[in-house]
Amino acid sequence: MSYKEIAKSLELLEKDWDIDSIIKDFHLGRRDDVSENSIKIRDVVFHIPFLTKIKKFILWKCYWPDCSNCCTRQGRLPLTSHDLITIGTGMKYQKTSDFIKNETVIATWQEASPGGGSTTLTSINLKRKVDETEADDGTHVKCRFLDEEGACGIHPTRPGVCYLYPFSTWLQNEKGSARVHATFQFTGDCPGFYLDDSIDSMKEILQEYSEIIYDYNTKSSGTMREGLGSISLG
Repeated sequence: MSYKEIAKSLELLEKDWDIDSIIKDFHLGRRDDVSENSIKIRDVVFHIPFLTKIKKFILWKCYWPDCSNCCTRQGRLPLTSHDLITIGTGMKYQKTSDFIKNETVIATWQEASPGGGSTTLTSINLKRKVDETEADDGTHVKCRFLDEEGACGIHPTRPGVCYLYPFSTWLQNEKGSARVHATFQFTGDCPGFYLDDSIDSMKEILQEYSEIIYDYNTKSSGTMREGLGSISLG
Protein backbone atom coordinates (compact mmCIF):
# COMPACT_ATOMS: atom_id res chain seq x y z
CA MET A 1 0.00 0.00 0.00
CA SER A 2 1.10 3.55 -0.66
CA TYR A 3 1.83 6.17 2.00
CA LYS A 4 -1.30 8.06 0.92
CA GLU A 5 -3.53 4.99 1.30
CA ILE A 6 -2.16 4.12 4.74
CA ALA A 7 -2.44 7.74 5.91
CA LYS A 8 -6.07 7.85 4.78
CA SER A 9 -6.82 4.58 6.56
CA LEU A 10 -5.24 5.88 9.78
CA GLU A 11 -7.26 9.08 9.51
CA LEU A 12 -10.47 7.06 9.34
CA LEU A 13 -9.31 4.76 12.14
CA GLU A 14 -8.61 7.68 14.49
CA LYS A 15 -12.22 8.80 14.26
CA ASP A 16 -13.18 5.84 16.46
CA TRP A 17 -9.96 4.73 18.15
CA ASP A 18 -7.05 6.26 20.05
CA ILE A 19 -3.89 5.31 18.16
CA ASP A 20 -0.50 5.56 19.87
CA SER A 21 1.59 8.21 18.10
CA ILE A 22 4.54 5.81 17.93
CA ILE A 23 2.39 3.15 16.27
CA LYS A 24 1.12 5.76 13.82
CA ASP A 25 4.63 6.94 12.95
CA PHE A 26 5.68 3.33 12.39
CA HIS A 27 2.80 2.76 9.96
CA LEU A 28 3.80 5.87 8.03
CA GLY A 29 7.49 4.94 7.83
CA ARG A 30 8.60 7.76 10.11
CA ARG A 31 10.68 5.59 12.46
CA ASP A 32 14.40 5.15 11.78
CA ASP A 33 14.93 2.50 14.46
CA VAL A 34 12.94 -0.41 13.07
CA SER A 35 14.41 -3.89 13.27
CA GLU A 36 12.72 -7.23 13.70
CA ASN A 37 12.77 -10.22 15.94
CA SER A 38 12.27 -13.61 14.32
CA ILE A 39 10.64 -16.21 16.51
CA LYS A 40 9.88 -19.77 15.41
CA ILE A 41 6.71 -21.24 16.84
CA ARG A 42 5.98 -24.78 15.72
CA ASP A 43 6.43 -24.69 11.94
CA VAL A 44 6.09 -20.93 11.40
CA VAL A 45 8.69 -18.16 11.64
CA PHE A 46 7.07 -14.93 12.84
CA HIS A 47 8.77 -11.61 12.08
CA ILE A 48 7.89 -9.18 14.87
CA PRO A 49 8.87 -5.47 14.57
CA PHE A 50 11.18 -4.09 17.26
CA LEU A 51 11.92 -0.39 17.83
CA THR A 52 15.52 -0.16 18.99
CA LYS A 53 15.48 3.39 20.41
CA ILE A 54 12.69 2.68 22.86
CA LYS A 55 13.30 -1.08 23.10
CA LYS A 56 9.69 -2.00 22.38
CA PHE A 57 8.04 -4.70 20.29
CA ILE A 58 4.99 -3.94 18.17
CA LEU A 59 2.39 -6.56 19.04
CA TRP A 60 -1.30 -7.12 18.35
CA LYS A 61 -4.59 -8.11 19.95
CA CYS A 62 -8.07 -8.34 18.46
CA TYR A 63 -10.85 -5.96 19.53
CA TRP A 64 -13.71 -7.89 17.94
CA PRO A 65 -16.70 -7.44 18.29
CA ASP A 66 -16.02 -3.74 18.95
CA CYS A 67 -14.00 -3.63 15.73
CA SER A 68 -14.74 -5.38 12.44
CA ASN A 69 -12.47 -3.35 10.15
CA CYS A 70 -10.89 -6.56 8.87
CA CYS A 71 -14.29 -7.37 7.33
CA THR A 72 -15.08 -3.90 6.02
CA ARG A 73 -11.72 -2.86 4.54
CA GLN A 74 -10.14 -5.96 3.01
CA GLY A 75 -8.94 -5.54 -0.56
CA ARG A 76 -9.82 -9.05 -1.72
CA LEU A 77 -10.76 -12.53 -0.47
CA PRO A 78 -8.69 -15.15 -2.35
CA LEU A 79 -10.03 -18.68 -2.02
CA THR A 80 -8.25 -22.00 -1.69
CA SER A 81 -9.64 -25.13 -3.33
CA HIS A 82 -10.79 -26.17 0.14
CA ASP A 83 -12.69 -22.87 0.49
CA LEU A 84 -14.42 -23.43 -2.84
CA ILE A 85 -15.91 -26.67 -1.58
CA THR A 86 -16.75 -25.71 2.01
CA ILE A 87 -18.17 -22.25 1.30
CA GLY A 88 -20.04 -23.48 -1.77
CA THR A 89 -21.58 -26.30 0.25
CA GLY A 90 -22.47 -23.90 3.06
CA MET A 91 -24.24 -21.66 0.55
CA LYS A 92 -26.26 -24.68 -0.65
CA TYR A 93 -24.60 -25.06 -4.03
CA GLN A 94 -24.80 -28.57 -5.47
CA LYS A 95 -21.93 -27.93 -7.86
CA THR A 96 -18.69 -26.13 -7.10
CA SER A 97 -18.68 -24.84 -10.67
CA ASP A 98 -21.98 -23.03 -10.05
CA PHE A 99 -20.59 -21.48 -6.87
CA ILE A 100 -17.52 -20.25 -8.77
CA LYS A 101 -19.68 -18.83 -11.56
CA ASN A 102 -22.10 -16.96 -9.30
CA GLU A 103 -20.16 -16.04 -6.17
CA THR A 104 -16.55 -15.43 -7.20
CA VAL A 105 -14.41 -13.20 -9.37
CA ILE A 106 -10.92 -13.81 -10.77
CA ALA A 107 -8.31 -11.14 -10.14
CA THR A 108 -4.59 -10.62 -10.68
CA TRP A 109 -2.50 -8.34 -8.48
CA GLN A 110 1.06 -7.67 -7.38
CA GLU A 111 2.60 -7.77 -3.93
CA ALA A 112 6.04 -6.76 -2.71
CA SER A 113 8.28 -9.77 -2.16
CA PRO A 114 10.00 -10.12 1.26
CA GLY A 115 13.43 -10.13 -0.41
CA GLY A 116 12.65 -7.24 -2.75
CA GLY A 117 11.02 -7.20 -6.17
CA SER A 118 7.41 -8.16 -6.67
CA THR A 119 5.18 -11.21 -6.86
CA THR A 120 2.27 -11.49 -9.28
CA LEU A 121 -0.67 -13.55 -8.09
CA THR A 122 -3.88 -14.70 -9.75
CA SER A 123 -6.68 -16.31 -7.77
CA ILE A 124 -10.38 -17.00 -7.54
CA ASN A 125 -11.81 -14.52 -5.02
CA LEU A 126 -15.06 -14.54 -3.09
CA LYS A 127 -17.24 -11.59 -4.08
CA ARG A 128 -17.40 -9.15 -1.17
CA LYS A 129 -20.47 -7.60 -2.78
CA VAL A 130 -22.93 -9.27 -5.12
CA ASP A 131 -21.90 -7.23 -8.17
CA GLU A 132 -18.15 -7.19 -7.52
CA THR A 133 -15.93 -7.22 -10.62
CA GLU A 134 -12.19 -7.43 -11.20
CA ALA A 135 -12.15 -3.62 -11.26
CA ASP A 136 -13.01 -3.64 -7.53
CA ASP A 137 -9.92 -5.68 -6.66
CA GLY A 138 -7.73 -4.00 -4.06
CA THR A 139 -10.40 -1.49 -3.05
CA HIS A 140 -12.06 -1.32 0.36
CA VAL A 141 -15.41 -3.09 0.17
CA LYS A 142 -17.54 -4.09 3.15
CA CYS A 143 -18.08 -7.84 3.09
CA ARG A 144 -21.67 -8.74 2.29
CA PHE A 145 -21.59 -11.54 4.87
CA LEU A 146 -20.93 -9.18 7.80
CA ASP A 147 -24.04 -8.64 9.93
CA GLU A 148 -24.97 -5.63 12.08
CA GLU A 149 -23.43 -7.21 15.20
CA GLY A 150 -20.08 -7.65 13.47
CA ALA A 151 -20.47 -11.41 13.05
CA CYS A 152 -19.72 -13.39 9.90
CA GLY A 153 -22.75 -14.91 8.20
CA ILE A 154 -20.75 -17.84 6.79
CA HIS A 155 -18.61 -18.57 9.86
CA PRO A 156 -17.00 -21.06 10.46
CA THR A 157 -16.65 -21.78 6.73
CA ARG A 158 -15.44 -18.26 5.92
CA PRO A 159 -12.37 -18.01 3.65
CA GLY A 160 -9.10 -19.24 5.10
CA VAL A 161 -7.53 -15.85 4.39
CA CYS A 162 -9.97 -14.26 6.86
CA TYR A 163 -8.52 -16.38 9.66
CA LEU A 164 -5.02 -15.07 8.86
CA TYR A 165 -5.75 -11.44 9.73
CA PRO A 166 -3.73 -9.42 10.70
CA PHE A 167 -0.91 -11.56 9.32
CA SER A 168 0.40 -12.00 5.82
CA THR A 169 2.33 -15.16 5.06
CA TRP A 170 4.69 -16.64 2.50
CA LEU A 171 6.85 -19.68 1.80
CA GLN A 172 10.62 -19.34 1.58
CA ASN A 173 13.11 -21.90 0.32
CA GLU A 174 15.61 -22.74 3.03
CA LYS A 175 18.20 -25.37 2.15
CA GLY A 176 15.82 -27.08 -0.24
CA SER A 177 12.85 -27.08 2.12
CA ALA A 178 9.88 -24.72 2.23
CA ARG A 179 9.67 -22.69 5.43
CA VAL A 180 6.49 -20.82 6.38
CA HIS A 181 6.98 -17.17 7.38
CA ALA A 182 4.51 -14.59 8.66
CA THR A 183 4.43 -10.92 9.56
CA PHE A 184 1.82 -8.30 10.36
CA GLN A 185 -0.14 -6.38 7.74
CA PHE A 186 0.27 -2.68 8.52
CA THR A 187 -2.47 -1.11 6.41
CA GLY A 188 -3.68 1.47 8.93
CA ASP A 189 -7.04 -0.26 9.33
CA CYS A 190 -6.54 -2.15 12.61
CA PRO A 191 -6.58 -0.54 16.09
CA GLY A 192 -5.11 -3.65 17.76
CA PHE A 193 -1.39 -2.86 17.58
CA TYR A 194 0.39 -1.94 20.80
CA LEU A 195 3.88 -1.62 22.30
CA ASP A 196 5.40 -4.01 24.84
CA ASP A 197 8.77 -4.80 26.36
CA SER A 198 8.61 -8.47 25.39
CA ILE A 199 6.68 -10.85 23.14
CA ASP A 200 5.35 -12.79 26.14
CA SER A 201 1.93 -11.09 26.14
CA MET A 202 1.33 -12.38 22.61
CA LYS A 203 2.81 -15.87 22.90
CA GLU A 204 -0.57 -17.57 23.22
CA ILE A 205 -1.91 -15.77 20.14
CA LEU A 206 1.19 -16.71 18.15
CA GLN A 207 0.73 -20.34 19.17
CA GLU A 208 -2.85 -20.26 17.90
CA TYR A 209 -1.95 -18.52 14.66
CA SER A 210 0.98 -20.84 13.93
CA GLU A 211 -1.51 -23.65 13.26
CA ILE A 212 -3.84 -21.42 11.23
CA ILE A 213 -1.00 -20.01 9.11
CA TYR A 214 0.64 -23.37 8.43
CA ASP A 215 -2.70 -24.92 7.48
CA TYR A 216 -3.48 -22.02 5.15
CA ASN A 217 -0.14 -22.32 3.37
CA THR A 218 -0.68 -26.05 2.89
CA LYS A 219 -4.11 -25.46 1.34
CA SER A 220 -2.91 -22.49 -0.71
CA SER A 221 -0.01 -24.51 -2.16
CA GLY A 222 -2.43 -27.30 -3.03
CA THR A 223 -4.66 -24.80 -4.80
CA MET A 224 -1.77 -23.68 -7.00
CA ARG A 225 -0.87 -27.28 -7.83
CA GLU A 226 -4.48 -27.91 -8.87
CA GLY A 227 -4.29 -25.02 -11.33
CA LEU A 228 -6.83 -22.88 -9.46
CA GLY A 229 -4.41 -20.00 -9.05
CA SER A 230 -0.92 -18.92 -10.01
CA ILE A 231 2.07 -17.11 -8.57
CA SER A 232 5.13 -15.76 -10.32
CA LEU A 233 8.14 -13.90 -9.00
CA GLY A 234 9.13 -10.69 -10.77
